Amino acid sequence: MKTDLIDRIYECSVVPELWPAVLDELAELTDARGGLLFSARDRVLKWTASANLNEIFRSYVEDGWFPRCTRRVCLFGQSQPGFFAEHDFWTSDQIDNNPIYRDFFRPHGLGWSAGTGLQMPTGDRIVFSVEREHRRGPIEKDRIDRLNELRPHLARSAFVTARLGLQRAKGANEALTSMGLPALLLDEGGTVVEANSLIENLGDHLQWRARSRVSLTDSRANELLSAALAALDTNSEFTVRSFPLRDGDDRAAMVVHLIPIRRSAHDIFAGSYALLVLTPVAAPAAPPIELMRSLFDLTASEARVARGLAAGETLEEIAANGGVAMSTVRSQLRQVLEKTGCSRQAEVVSLLASVTLDRSAAKH
Repeated sequence: MKTDLIDRIYECSVVPELWPAVLDELAELTDARGGLLFSARDRVLKWTASANLNEIFRSYVEDGWFPRCTRRVCLFGQSQPGFFAEHDFWTSDQIDNNPIYRDFFRPHGLGWSAGTGLQMPTGDRIVFSVEREHRRGPIEKDRIDRLNELRPHLARSAFVTARLGLQRAKGANEALTSMGLPALLLDEGGTVVEANSLIENLGDHLQWRARSRVSLTDSRANELLSAALAALDTNSEFTVRSFPLRDGDDRAAMVVHLIPIRRSAHDIFAGSYALLVLTPVAAPAAPPIELMRSLFDLTASEARVARGLAAGETLEEIAANGGVAMSTVRSQLRQVLEKTGCSRQAEVVSLLASVTLDRSAAKH
């Protein structure tokens, strides 16, 4: 069931009209009425929802409730990545007196949710939420945990959808052009099926080989790409599908995202196996924990360790601050090293110090 749902999530990346059905499945996992997907970039808002929530949230957007709602502010303000429910932000009295809940959600029979905010270095801001009826009560932690297991897949797929403007592309060329980022399509053997013109500007990071194949100049990133391609059919949670691409000075220059082509997405990307998208990384600064997780597929605990390292903390301090054993922190550090393509702790610090949001994108 989970593997099939993950396939449908990736199918939505370029066939966005299928999102409502997937949002229904997320709602079913949490005993909610339906789900929502909001995408914003350059002050332009796009959204889609489960069919039975569509009219409610059309009113939410068109009648001015959206800019007054503080839920998304709370989601993007969390230091730990994940899905969150109301009581993670507010007391029961605060919820009861919140005008959005009191005057909009509850009159529509709603009032409990679980949501997550995804902030990309490209300036794309994405929100997923599931909406439960008020009479049913708050969404339980074990159900939120189920959403968090799917979160990396939702993030990658929604990122592509957001770049396409929540519209189905008419063909592979249009899709790659609309991405606005260097992107190419690969078949099962790693041969390039099609690429957009922005790929031509990546001579320092990507090399063309015989028989329309490409390799990444960062050898560790190239190994991660090969392993990810080989493991795409498994949908394994242990497969790294978002990883850094470093320059000659060992600084993160781009992040590679590998998105499987699933089901009816083949109607657009005929003969393709995976979509490879490269996102830029901007100027040096200690990265927010959410950005690190979205870039490198870190778990919440791994992201806490990485953030601590970027802030100059020792492993002992990270363990003490998190209330966990040193052995646990060392194990989490090993996972951070693997996922970021580093071999030493000092490399992680150097890499993460070069990752931040683009200043202009952060204003939107």
